[in-house]
Amino acid sequence: MARMFSGIALALAFAVLLVPLAVYAGPPVLKALSGTGVERQAAVPSYQRPPAELTQVPFVNTLDPAAPMPDAAVLGTLLDGELRFNGSGTVSAAVTDVRTGTVLYERDAAAAGMPASTLKILTAVAVASTLEPDSRFVTTVHSAPASDGGTVLVLRGGGDVLLASGASDGDAVVGRAGLATLAEETVKSLGASAGTLQVLLDDTLFSGPALSGAWNAADVEAGEIAPVYPLAVNSAWTDESRQSGEREDDAALAAAEAFRSALAAAGAEAGLTVADGIERGPVPAGARQLAAVESATVAEQVEQMLLISDNYLAEALARSAALAAGREASFAGAVDTVTAQAAALGIDTAGMALADVSGLAAENEVSARQLTEAVRLVLTSGGEGLRAVARGMPVAGLSGTLQGRYEGGDDDAAGAGLVRAKTGTLFEVTALSGYVTDADGRLLAFALVARGLDGNTGQARSAVDSAAAVLAGCGCR
Repeated sequence: MARMFSGIALALAFAVLLVPLAVYAGPPVLKALSGTGVERQAAVPSYQRPPAELTQVPFVNTLDPAAPMPDAAVLGTLLDGELRFNGSGTVSAAVTDVRTGTVLYERDAAAAGMPASTLKILTAVAVASTLEPDSRFVTTVHSAPASDGGTVLVLRGGGDVLLASGASDGDAVVGRAGLATLAEETVKSLGASAGTLQVLLDDTLFSGPALSGAWNAADVEAGEIAPVYPLAVNSAWTDESRQSGEREDDAALAAAEAFRSALAAAGAEAGLTVADGIERGPVPAGARQLAAVESATVAEQVEQMLLISDNYLAEALARSAALAAGREASFAGAVDTVTAQAAALGIDTAGMALADVSGLAAENEVSARQLTEAVRLVLTSGGEGLRAVARGMPVAGLSGTLQGRYEGGDDDAAGAGLVRAKTGTLFEVTALSGYVTDADGRLLAFALVARGLDGNTGQARSAVDSAAAVLAGCGCR
């Protein structure tokens, strides 16, 4: 019968966005079946309803401060029971009441180790607290006379790696700025005497190596990451229509080729000729800006990065944040910016060590306690930038990297629509860090990290998901 109720609960979470029946309808239905009478069901409180919009967040200042806090001993017993799985591996975990900061559960919480993609929470915090949330990355075209009497057109990358090869889409995050639109605006700004056009690519905004030595070659080959440049079409994925698969080895050059093709098409109608080939070089002194396209806002890109766990976008955003913080837009600059911003915002960074900002590197070391502190920070912040971090976390069973989870067993389904968290998966690691409002109305921040896995990632992930579902359904008093 429990399976029947959980199945109904998950169907309703998707179809009508009601709270799982296993939490609220279960007791009265069981009483009816047993002949002991039916109790009137109380209205489902708003904090236990899956969001009507995936960007809606129950921030701490909207909740009742008088709501009872879970009993740490009761909660601990339940979590310990869920965080068990066969095979190798250890669990590091932390749960904190967001409003008060009271620690409700810890299990090797200070143990630093691979966080996998939950590291992106810290990266998002650094980006959102360094860059203005409403600011945008600008991709520009500049002109200068060529020695042969033609015109040199310089395509300059400004940090937008979510470009489209086609027209700009003002309603989109990926493809808000289109290279075809940029080419059309360029042609409109050129005079009839422009002569033959030669395209030059300026991708000098980022510095240092484009590919990290800390990344596994297999991850690069699989398209988890690619050399990082300050402009790319849809995070360098070879198939622009997808958000997975192979990535371009040279995303900047691929974007420049897309721009050149669009320029040739637009120029042909205006009687302009575009020379073959693309060279690299900085915008010449005295060059005139002809056209520009703007990306989605920083806040929107942060949300996109968290929602689908985009490694390429994470690395690019952190480099732009490094520039804003007065550092080099390099691997070292990005790592230093994330660590420094975490410390500046009050997160205890003792033991933290970063080799990248996307979470792919095996050398990364972050604790469950630090992840939980970061989640609590974004939930209690009054700043719009940091709130974007909370908005970007996937919703269990509904969006992003959590869309395909919380569909199974009785316990897991209780978290569908209620758990909002960043996922993290490597061969030896599975992690989940985010927040949930429990059945009594307390907003809880958590981090659950299983490390040292060997062929039992699925079991460990199920244990972590079940533990988060316990937080959603538990009053625990």
